[in-house]
This record gives sequence, structure tokens and C-alpha cells, in this order.
Amino acid sequence: MVALDLLTLERVARLICDVDGPYERTGTQVERFLHRVRWPGDPQYDGSPRIPWLTEVLSSHADDAAALDRLLCRIGDPLEYDGGVEAAEPIAQELNRILAPEQLTITYVGGRPVLGQLSQTSDVPLYGPPPDLHERVRRLTRNSKAVDILMARADEASICQNNGAYALAIIGIGSFVEGLLHVVVTDRDETVRRNGLVGRNGRRIPAERAGLHLLLEYAHRQEWVQTDAKDFMEKVRDYRNFVHPRHQIDYGLVPDLDTVRMCWAPVHALLNDLESAP
Repeated sequence: MVALDLLTLERVARLICDVDGPYERTGTQVERFLHRVRWPGDPQYDGSPRIPWLTEVLSSHADDAAALDRLLCRIGDPLEYDGGVEAAEPIAQELNRILAPEQLTITYVGGRPVLGQLSQTSDVPLYGPPPDLHERVRRLTRNSKAVDILMARADEASICQNNGAYALAIIGIGSFVEGLLHVVVTDRDETVRRNGLVGRNGRRIPAERAGLHLLLEYAHRQEWVQTDAKDFMEKVRDYRNFVHPRHQIDYGLVPDLDTVRMCWAPVHALLNDLESAP
């Protein structure tokens, strides 16, 4: 779970507002920023001093791990700045200075900011399942049976990771993502439910037979998933195909713990994108 101290939230609010700084946001711009990250409660700026107002807004949902994850990642997202990566990286560095006492850090994975946890003995971020995963999946679909099955896949991937079965952990992560995208795509688009998706050869593929690549392509076209998250998730898709031993033999990779953590990282970005999509 992501849980930040009140003083950390105030420092984050100062960074977002950046009063008299090069990326200063007016009250209206702060409000729009919060809307972009789907901050709970649809906050409306009331004209009061920005930093205290924003600190109060953030504190009101300080227990919402998913909202905090989206907010912190968006602060360092190149999409947020006209200067792109060059502008975003110094902001992310300052954010990481603020988050260091909380043992959290923002890093870029496939060009997208991802929130990771720092261990007590290393500055290397550790990635596992996204925070508050069950609740976040539940918000993306009303199909309770699908939620249970998806969470079982994610839990089994974690069990494999924790017990050294790294290839099976990667397969489980890829399976979870494919299932999640299938549920989200079919829930959001009645046409897909009825007519399926168009494959590479132009032929219609029933939704129940659509694979991870096709689902990713469709979610990207709908702008539910950003390009960088899609591209890096394709690598997870490659690793997921280790379910066929011949694929792993041809690929020549023996997964380790770092490989599994690397596969969890784009899941964070993907989930943030799905939650933030209109």
C-alpha cells in the first residue's frame, strides 16, 4: 500500500503548484491536473491559496493507494510537459528527493514513470503487483467472477515470484494482463463484444479468441493505453510465451527475480493508463 505522511503530501503539493517556478500551475491548472489523474471526488478549486487547498485535497484521500500511484506518476510524466522527457526528469528527481524518506521512488520504464519501493539495503526500486490491485481491478469491471479469476492469476504469479519459479511468474503476469485487457475491452465496447476485433490479415477474430497483442493494439488505438506502456508490455507478451518451452529455448533467456520485477513494472503503467482513460 502507498501511504504518505502529511508532511510528504504537503511537499508534493508544493511541487505540483511550483509557485514562482518554471512549471507553476494556477489554481485552475491544478484542478485540471487532478482531473487528469482521476483524483477521487472531482475536486473544484475554490480560489483559496493553492498549496494549502491542494494539501487538503490530497489528505482527504490519503488512503487511496491507486489514486496516489496515478498522481505521483503523473507528476513526472513527460506527457505533462511541453519539454517532454527533458522537462520531466528534473521534476521526477525532485519528487524522488521528497519520496526518499517514504522508501519510494519514481523511475522510467519503457519511457513511462512507474512508482517503485526502495529496499532498506539498495537504491534499486523493487516492483511487484500494483498497490491495492484487487480494488483497482474491481473498479475496472463489474464482472465479479472475472475479478476473482484475475486476482487469482496475480496472486499465483506472486507466489511463483516469491518461491523462485520465475518463468511461471512471468507467464502468470502475462496471463493476468491478457485477462484484464479482455475484460476491459469487452466491457467498454459493445461492438467488440458482438463482432470481435480485426486481426492483421483484416479478418474478424471473436473477442473470446483475441490474444494479448491484438488487445493491446486495440486499447492503444482507443487511447486507453499510451504508446510507451504498450511497447514495453509487448516485451512482457514475449516472455509470457515462455509457456511454450521452445519459445524460451529460442529466446535464450533464463528469467531471474529482476526479470519478474521488470515485468511487473509496465503493469503499473498499464493500470494507471486504463484508470485515467476517459
